[in-house]
Amino acid sequence: MHLPDFEAWAMFACVVEHRSFSAAAQALGVSKATVSKAISRLEARLGTALFHRTSRRLTLTDSGRALADQAQRILAEGQAAEEQALESARAPTGLVRLAAPMTFGVRHVAPAIADFMVAHPGIEIDLHLSDARVDIVAEGVDIALRIADLPDSSLRARRLSSVRSRVVASPAYLEQHGVPAHPAQLADHACFGYTNIANATWTFHGPGSEVAAVRVVGPLSTNNGEAMMPALKAGVGIARLPDFIVDHEIETGELIEILSDWQAPPVALHLLTPPSARRPARVELLISWLSERFRNICEASGNRRDSRTTAD
Repeated sequence: MHLPDFEAWAMFACVVEHRSFSAAAQALGVSKATVSKAISRLEARLGTALFHRTSRRLTLTDSGRALADQAQRILAEGQAAEEQALESARAPTGLVRLAAPMTFGVRHVAPAIADFMVAHPGIEIDLHLSDARVDIVAEGVDIALRIADLPDSSLRARRLSSVRSRVVASPAYLEQHGVPAHPAQLADHACFGYTNIANATWTFHGPGSEVAAVRVVGPLSTNNGEAMMPALKAGVGIARLPDFIVDHEIETGELIEILSDWQAPPVALHLLTPPSARRPARVELLISWLSERFRNICEASGNRRDSRTTAD
């Protein structure tokens, strides 16, 4: 039996990550020649080229792209195995890369990781905030928080909380343009677009199991929900946004929820990790911390507001 050339696979993964033989060699603390020989050795064993090399560019071949994710998993599993063994004898240390949606990240994730770092001073956090979907394997992310109806994938997903969306507008807008009584009427209103979702059709489930779908248009499109708030408050249009963005404004009366008998398709807050089952202790600690902190967080917020509305 021939054992895999684990060193060459790991160096291949490092070159893919750093997009350069020289940068990979520097990161690994070895010579560029050592990295080059390892890649040549792996290519000879596989019988295929992994990179196109020119004097100015280094790009993956089709075979290289097909094998890159597997190489990164091999490297990650090896690092995790070593770190797990080492961390059993000492307090967890090192870097955790975390990705989260922009508004939820600023309002909830940033305070959570501040508390986490106080409790675990040896752990560093690289927090990436964006509403765009992150390829956590390709970008080397350890944990991602995502608010979505997740498609099937090889990622490991943990559902933390359902997230309810509400259709809202300012009192001034509704006074000037009227209050829609049915989702179909939104087609005649100025509705803000969320550009991270290509489909401009809003779907609703209503009374008596009725389903309504309406294609919306409007004067504002943006890739971040909170960026809609100034235009919403100014009476420019209507938006469909999650509870955690609009709760306060609904409570203060700056925004009014409309079509409350109609629900958007359910989405949830998920915690995602790469497919490998083996993770460093520092990553496991942050997973546990975030899971506990955010379990049912959006449901609890919505329930509190609904109970206040009922009481009123």
